[in-house]
Amino acid sequence: MSPSATSSTPPRSSLPKLSEVARELVIPEGIVTSVFPRVQARLLSVGIEFDPWQQGFGMVSLGLLAPAPGDEVGKYASSVGGNVASIPRQVGKTFTVGAIHVGLCLEFPGFRCAWTSHHNRTTTNTFRSIQGLVRRRAIQPFLAPDRSNGIRTANGEQEIQFANGSVFMFGARSEGFGRGMDKIDSEVFDEAQILGLKALEDMVPAINQAQNPHGGLLWFTGTPPRPVDDGEAFTAKRDQALSGRSKKIFYVEFSADPDSKPDDVTQYPIMNPSFPHRTPMESMERMRENIPNDDSWNREARGIWPKTKGGAIDAAKWGTLIDGAPEFVGTPAIGIDRSPDGLRWVICAAWRTAAGRVHLETSPYSFKSSLAVVEKITELVTAWDPCAIVIDGRSPAASLQEKLIAAHVEPEIMSTGEWVRACGALYDDINDSHASHSGQKRLTDSVGDAGKRDLMGGFAWDLGGKAPITPINAATAAHYGLMRFAAPPKVTPPPPLVDAELEAISDEFDPLTAPF
Repeated sequence: MSPSATSSTPPRSSLPKLSEVARELVIPEGIVTSVFPRVQARLLSVGIEFDPWQQGFGMVSLGLLAPAPGDEVGKYASSVGGNVASIPRQVGKTFTVGAIHVGLCLEFPGFRCAWTSHHNRTTTNTFRSIQGLVRRRAIQPFLAPDRSNGIRTANGEQEIQFANGSVFMFGARSEGFGRGMDKIDSEVFDEAQILGLKALEDMVPAINQAQNPHGGLLWFTGTPPRPVDDGEAFTAKRDQALSGRSKKIFYVEFSADPDSKPDDVTQYPIMNPSFPHRTPMESMERMRENIPNDDSWNREARGIWPKTKGGAIDAAKWGTLIDGAPEFVGTPAIGIDRSPDGLRWVICAAWRTAAGRVHLETSPYSFKSSLAVVEKITELVTAWDPCAIVIDGRSPAASLQEKLIAAHVEPEIMSTGEWVRACGALYDDINDSHASHSGQKRLTDSVGDAGKRDLMGGFAWDLGGKAPITPINAATAAHYGLMRFAAPPKVTPPPPLVDAELEAISDEFDPLTAPF
């Protein structure tokens, strides 16, 4: 239930279940039981109730695996991949996830959780909403008995302290909240559509020291990213879930039919399971009035992700660029990328050729660890010195930066703006026949399946088919590195003119008769 319940609320038995309203629902493998019934019982005892779809969400998000040999309790099934929810506005996302965390704080003494949003204003609004829950008369006895009744409201120190030692913290990522934290049992990344991979890497280590016996939990909640948003992490999580590559992720998506018209009111109960009993028609109309742009309305209120299709690069065109024996000139550059699940690494090298092209080749090796990648990069740099090493700053491969520097190899880290330019530059060189390759299947499949998504006025590669985009990402970084950092080949000057040629040249120059 959300705080906006109406007097016409129908019986819960008639309300939809999670499986009946979710457009996409990916459940992690191996769930045998769940912590949620305990959490729900705690919340019911203090007057907080859930609708059926929220109960289903709680059951899966707190689902447990069977205990491993030697363990007394099972770990969370989504502890590795996380709980990911693409949910439109006015559905009850904050209430649902926030109330679950209040229940966890009540059930597990010493439970530590952190809620992060991108914007400070969003964080403050969320904090006020959760305060409304814990200020209920039935919950107040469970708060820390201090002068503030367990609620600290100072900016930068917004938190709710419980009498059993649990603490619920709130802060904005844009203000640096979360960096340096440790022993966090659950971390919520709200506004996940504005969550860069670098920010994610800064904060995820706090979960690795979770003290809860069931392990740590990561939550990613938001709406489809705008073209200007750094939504790489959220998009990657969605891609992981829908592609089936991860069996350890919980993903739920509420959205209208992508082919429906923006103002089709019959889609309201489909995209919003809280309509109309929690979110009345006037709330939807008010939201539409304040979001007049159809694209924004489709993303934020209807939850529709932009369609992504493969074939951004013409396969036939790519096939004409094969060069089995290129003649390299100048110095090379290396691009590195890593799959979102961290399991696959790709190294790609780029060279200029005597034919005036940029030749791209990926490493034939498989790398099982970051150490192996660093060793290979060090080996290549030693052999090819000088050689630029380039990594997209939003890529999981950016975690190599410190390790490479320790190995005396300093990589160039690309900004989001540089990545957008790099994708466009490679796309242009392929279409203009200024690129070449040796026909490697891994790179060819990646190029053929890659789609495009809008980003910061340009585009970035996106998953469009079954093939991963990691190889084309590595090739893009290598191509950019060659254009931006590698020394161009030396041009041999023409031989000096002989005396006879000099005599044939007039000393006088008449601009009126010049042939230009």
